[in-house]
Amino acid sequence: MEPKQIAKQMVDFNKTAFDNSYQAMAVIQDQTEKMVNSMMEQTAFFPEEGKKLINDWIKTYKKGREEFKAAADENFKKVESFFAQK
Repeated sequence: MEPKQIAKQMVDFNKTAFDNSYQAMAVIQDQTEKMVNSMMEQTAFFPEEGKKLINDWIKTYKKGREEFKAAADENFKKVESFFAQK
């Protein structure tokens, strides 16, 4: 097997591992968001400012998560195109 093909298989494996890990992390974060929202709704004395702060924080981490995934996908594409060249 030629070295370029071995390297491409390693990159493919790492991309698959990254995608699976990212998906698991996203599921955990989404589930945590649901639990926090449920807790805020059920707690009568939770201040509105606190709810707004937590909702802003949730939007921020989701945006960061999406930007991180987009950057990783873009870099994987660059590496894959490098190994696709002959």
